Parts: sequence; structure tokens; C-alpha cells
Amino acid sequence: MRLFAALIPSEEALDELAEELAEVRASWPGLRWMSRDLWHVTLAFYGEVDEVGHRLLLPGLERAADRPALELAFSGAGAFPRGGSRSRVLWAGIEGDLQALSGLAGAVAEAGEAAGAEVDRYRAYHAHLTLARSRVPRDLRPLAERLSGFAGAPWTAGEIHLVLSHPGGGRRGLRYESLANWPLRER
Repeated sequence: MRLFAALIPSEEALDELAEELAEVRASWPGLRWMSRDLWHVTLAFYGEVDEVGHRLLLPGLERAADRPALELAFSGAGAFPRGGSRSRVLWAGIEGDLQALSGLAGAVAEAGEAAGAEVDRYRAYHAHLTLARSRVPRDLRPLAERLSGFAGAPWTAGEIHLVLSHPGGGRRGLRYESLANWPLRER
């Protein structure tokens, strides 16, 4: 099974972001916009994990959740790869308890490694929410610049979710299913 750990933003924060995107989506029809039910902040991507790895992962995620909830907010936008005219991913930025968020992402990644998952630890963690993808590289800088002034209201990230990714295809498309969640401590 294809797994990742994530934070799910509050409905109010997602409402604000959806409202901000409503104007720009129509002017960028060549992008595959992520549906709102797929919006999340990835902490660690585990890839394919078997049943044994899945069982080993659960206690590690429970231990990783033994830390305070985080105050976060959406802020601005950018694209991957950064800085160029050949990007494939548009994202919303995150601000707030970024040091604590990075620490949580590290603990969640360590839980995956201990369970035998293939966790990419060579790239620095960059908190974001993926908004859209492009099949071909394109210049997303004007769109990221248009969204750069967006500043959402703070929201509390209060739990870690272990998510199963059901691959896209056909009419159903990509789906995510939360398999388990662990509350973070109250602030």
C-alpha cells in the first residue's frame, strides 16, 4: 500500500484558500488542479509499505505525536522546481510554527525509516500544500506571484494522519483514505 503521513488543515483555512483560488483557476486551464478533498500538508512520504511495515509504523507515529499542536497559516505560493520557468507543481506556502513543524516531519520520517519505509531524507523539508500540477514543465512564476500576497487566518494542526493513496485512473481519479490518526498534545 502507498502511504504518507500528513496534517489536514481546518475547514475554515481550506475555505479561505479555495476562495482565493476561485479567480485564478479559470485563467490557468492547462493545470490539473487538486480537488479540495485531497488538500493536505505532507509530513513524510513512505511509498509502498507492506502489512508488516504498516504495523511497525503505527507505534512510531504514536510516539511522534507526543508534542504540542501547531499553529499554522497558509501564506503565499510558489512552484517546484523553484526559481525557473520549467515548473510542474504549484503550492501554497505555510507559515507559523515552522521549526516545530520541521521537527514533527523529522520524527514522522524517522518512524517510517524504523518501519522499513523508503523515506527521502536527502531533501530539506519544505512545508506546503500542493494546489496544482502540470504534465509538462511550464512557467508558473506569474501564477505564484499573483498568489504571493495571500495570507490566511491561523489554524491549529492538531493531529497526524496516516494516509493511504489510491492511484488515479478512470472516472474515480486519485483518492486518499485516512487509515489512522494521532492527536498532538494541546498547546
